[in-house]
Formats: sequence, C-alpha cells, structure tokens
Amino acid sequence: MTTSATTNNAAGVATERSSRRRGGLSRPPGLPWVLPALVVSVGVLYYCIGYTGYLSTLKWDGASPLQLPVGLANYATMVKDPIFWRAIGNTAVFYVVTFSVQVVLGVVLASLLHSRLYLKTLYKVLIFIPVVLAPATTAPVFREIYAPTGTLNTLLQGVGLGGLSTAWFANGTFSLIIIMSVQIWQSTGVVFILYFAAIGQIEPEMVEAARIDGAGDLRILGSIVWPSVRGTTIAIAILSAIGSLKTFDIPFLITSGGPTYATEFLGTRIYRISVQYSNVGLGAAFSIVLLVLAVGTAVLIQAGARRREARSGV
Repeated sequence: MTTSATTNNAAGVATERSSRRRGGLSRPPGLPWVLPALVVSVGVLYYCIGYTGYLSTLKWDGASPLQLPVGLANYATMVKDPIFWRAIGNTAVFYVVTFSVQVVLGVVLASLLHSRLYLKTLYKVLIFIPVVLAPATTAPVFREIYAPTGTLNTLLQGVGLGGLSTAWFANGTFSLIIIMSVQIWQSTGVVFILYFAAIGQIEPEMVEAARIDGAGDLRILGSIVWPSVRGTTIAIAILSAIGSLKTFDIPFLITSGGPTYATEFLGTRIYRISVQYSNVGLGAAFSIVLLVLAVGTAVLIQAGARRREARSGV
C-alpha cells in the first residue's frame, strides 16, 4: 500500500511538472501580496527620482510654464558653489561626531540596563522620550536656552561665571556644536533600543564564564559585548550617514543655517534654493547629488564591513 501511494505521488508530481512546462512559468504564490508594494515603490518612488533628475536639467522657478533645458549646467553651478562644499563639510563633521557619541552612549546605556538595576523601565522611558518629541516643539526650547538673555547665560551669571556668557548662536562653531548636541539628545534613544536588543541576544553563559575567569565589566564590554553588536553598529552607521545627509529640521528650526552658513546642510540648502530662491532646477540637482551620496555611503560602509569580516574570518 505504501508503494502504491508513493507511485501515485510521483505520478502526480510528474503530471504537475509537465503541465508547468506546457503552460510556461507559473505565477509565484506570493506575488499578489508583494504586487501592491512593488507598484507603489516603482510607480511612485522611482518615478519621483526620475522626474527630479529631469528637473535638474531645467532652468525653472517651479511656477511659470517656461522650462528652459540647460543640460548639466545646474550641476556645474552646484560644484562651483562654495556653500555646497561648506554644507558637505558640515555634514561630514556632523556625522562623525553624532555617530561616535551615540554609539558610545547607546552601548553603555544598553549594557547598564542589562545589569542589575532598579526601575529599569523608567530609565528606558526617559532615554526614549526625546525620540518621540517633534523638533518643531523642542527647537523653541533650545533657542531660548542659548539666547543672549536665555537660560544658560542667566545660569552662568547666577553662579558667578558671567564672563563665560556669550551670544552662542553668533558663533559658528558653537552653533554647530549645539545642533549636534540636540541631534544626539534626540536620537540616542533609537541607538539605545537597537543595542539593547542586540545585547539581549548574547548568551548569558558566555558572560558568566568570563566573570568566573576574572574578567571585569570593562573587559566584558570590550571583549564580548562590543564584538557581538558589530552588525548593529554597521546598521547604525548606515542609518546615521543617511540621516546626516538628510538633516533639515533641527538646523533649520534652531539656527536657519546660520551664522554665515556655519550650520548649513544639504537639506537646508535644497530648501533655500528651491523655495526661497525659486530655482527648482538647481534644487533638484542638489537633491540628486544627495541621493547619490546617501546610496554611495551606504554601499561603501557595507562593503568595508564585509571586507573587515573577511579579513577577521568572522
């Protein structure tokens, strides 16, 4: 009886294969579920990218019916713009500082909250609260804190350090530091959550064995925790790089890119050119370059991580 059932199953499979060959390729069973997202992705996202690329070859104010084709002239204008390179430099500094500080804070906080602490849930909430606050509501607070007659200068004068008070937003270096500190304050919660989840995947037996061998907290953090969250760090590096390139709301709402473009980023530059200067074609060229930089940075970080893993034999 078993032999007969096996023979029938084999015959059924052969019949199904022959029918597939006669009818051509069969439809993937998951296609109806993927198709809506595919249509939205290809039909909207890539169409918008293509249309932005087309606009970057025009001289257009965004309102008039006159659209003058200029080829790659907008890109040539962008490369000659010193503020463009200033924005690139600000973005690079912004990325290196915010990424480094957030990684250190994220790993340390996640490790602490995996140890024996009371009120862990409260600490998690306090760390994550800045993530859900809208920049439009927090920007006025930071502007008031660092205003010439704001909270910080008043506090310095109150403790006898009035000589240190200054117009913080009038100094380009201080303005950039303030913008980076706000970004770190607002985004560290996300980095913390990612590291907290990654550290939770580490085998407790490995940590206990290290403690039995006499390893202290710093040794465990450097030799066990940090190598175990390498993949998470790479993902955070990619997300931080793309986020830095797209930075707009915090510098725009707090400093408006000033003083003297000290906090100008590609996002604020695109807005200024496209909306304030009504040069949509040049703004589109900036947008295409931003996209290329974001994709290229993500690919380079991922490729570098793979080469490092290949050398280390991981």
